[in-house]
Amino acid sequence: MSLALVHSRARAGVNAPAVRIEVLLSGGLPHTQMVGLPETAVRESRDRVRAAIVCSQFEFPQRRITINLAPADLPKEGGRFDLAIALGILAASGQIDTQVLSRYEFLGELALTGELRGVNGVLPAALAAARLGRTLIVPPENAAEAGLAGHADVRVARTLLEACAGLSERTLPKALPADVASLPMPDLRDVRGQPQARRALEVAAAGGHHLLLIGTPGCGKTLLASRLPGILPDATELEALETATVASCTGGGIDTARWRQRPYRSPHHTASAVSLVGGGSFPRPGEISLAHNGVLFLDELPEWSRHALEVLREPLESGQVVVARASRSEAFPARFQLVAAMNPCPCGWAGDRSGRCRCAVDGIQRYRGRVSGPLLDRIDLHVEVPRLEPHELRDDTPYGEDSSTVRARVVAAREVQLGRSEKANAQLQPGELAQHCRLSTADRQLLEDAVERLQLSARSMHRILRVARTVADLEGSEGIRTAHVAEAIGYRQLDRGGGA
Repeated sequence: MSLALVHSRARAGVNAPAVRIEVLLSGGLPHTQMVGLPETAVRESRDRVRAAIVCSQFEFPQRRITINLAPADLPKEGGRFDLAIALGILAASGQIDTQVLSRYEFLGELALTGELRGVNGVLPAALAAARLGRTLIVPPENAAEAGLAGHADVRVARTLLEACAGLSERTLPKALPADVASLPMPDLRDVRGQPQARRALEVAAAGGHHLLLIGTPGCGKTLLASRLPGILPDATELEALETATVASCTGGGIDTARWRQRPYRSPHHTASAVSLVGGGSFPRPGEISLAHNGVLFLDELPEWSRHALEVLREPLESGQVVVARASRSEAFPARFQLVAAMNPCPCGWAGDRSGRCRCAVDGIQRYRGRVSGPLLDRIDLHVEVPRLEPHELRDDTPYGEDSSTVRARVVAAREVQLGRSEKANAQLQPGELAQHCRLSTADRQLLEDAVERLQLSARSMHRILRVARTVADLEGSEGIRTAHVAEAIGYRQLDRGGGA
């Protein structure tokens, strides 16, 4: 009887819990038994491992083999444990040294020829292995992704035979990240006119605020939204790693050349609630988590299903989403910046200077009513985007400021916020508002009168204060003045249908 222990990592949400693979060889008829809550793909690894061992010129033991994947109550999925299982069998049968295995963790699916194939969720596994001081062995396909965890010791093996030889001789090459590409972002200079919408975009970027653009078809709402990432401050390394970790666990992989750029996600309005927040029998992140530390753009907001929109309410407040299933629940990060766009009416032309709209008042109210009041409450800036006149689109029309100019002001304002409260203004809690958003008696009365006139909620009142603080930061003002409060109130004028 002989026993071997090998370390690996499962995938649970955006985490990589440790899995111990225990392989026992005992007397009896040749048979391979696997326990520890393996799903179908994991159980099928018995045949892949057997073929890979034989093709690698090792001997597959003709004994009773028991493979335990611990902990037993953690579901195991995919072919990520193939390499670890194969090494466990070889170690238990005395074909490789069992002592060296304790210093390593292994991930990788085996081909029948013994070659290693890539798996999902390698980045969180590399970070977790580094915390325990172990070296992670991965396939070449995952090398660039695992190399993003710069402080982790990650090695690359192309085949089972190469992994076995490299363990004893310590000759496996180190995984290195791909070069980060400096790719241009869409420039705000492409936007003609729209001074109010451009100003709102700058305020949203400076304070991390959510933004709703309301305007006629073709007025530039999508164009404006796509320019927001280009004026946001650079993501910190921690933020970039958080975002990359989410992408690593979705199966779509990481664009390692762009991993330092903030994500921009724009799902179609037919997307389901599950695709937005995540889910499945093995919960996976949704679009709001893929937009973590970046921008989520929802076009044609009233065309989204009511259920899909309502699931956004809690993540907008908490910055995370918890997907609960019968046997387990997973928490995914979801601190994104929402930019939404909608037409003012079903035909899209209500309030336009041409007067072409023929929609009935009841029809307009029903259309706008598809977006609930509680969701609108959570959007800080509501901005009308008017249709441009033909002469404003001429080639000789002067362009506005480019993204780099606007971004410089945004970065300066964000640095003030981080120095004051260590967070963006949009994340200020009610207790912090009293400390950082003090108003004079006259300005407080102005705000209260606006809340009463517009019939706003307490949440909306707090969001006005946060926006006013951001406007003051953009102007370099230490305190909030009347003009700052008035501008912030102006961004809520459309809350009750006060505009197009």
